[in-house]
Amino acid sequence: MKLGVNQIGTQLGTLAASLKNSIRVRKGMWTIIALVIILQVYFVRELLAAELLFGMAFAVLLALGGVAYVLGSIGEHGLGWTEAGVRIVGISARRGYVALEELSSRAFRRVRSQSAQ
Repeated sequence: MKLGVNQIGTQLGTLAASLKNSIRVRKGMWTIIALVIILQVYFVRELLAAELLFGMAFAVLLALGGVAYVLGSIGEHGLGWTEAGVRIVGISARRGYVALEELSSRAFRRVRSQSAQ
C-alpha cells in the first residue's frame, strides 16, 4: 500500500503532536536543549580563551620583531654616526698635532732677552 505525500505529512504531524504532549518526551527535549545551550556556551568560552592566548602570543612575537628591527636599524645608523664622529676626532687631532708642532718649533725665549744672555 502506497501512501501519498499528504498522508505521510498527516501521520508525521499526529506523531509529533502525540510526542509533544508526552511528559517524558518534553523533559527529554528540554534536557537536550539545555545540554546544547550549555555546550555552546562552553565552546564559545573555550574559543574566546584560545583566541586571547593566540593574540597574546602574536603580540609577544610582534614585540620581539619590533625590538629586532629597532636594534638592526640602530646598528646600521650607528656605523654612519661612528664614521662621522671618527672624522671629527681625526680633524681635531690633526689640528692639535699641527698646533703642537708649531708650538714646539718656536723658541720659548726671545733671543735678546735677559735670561738668554
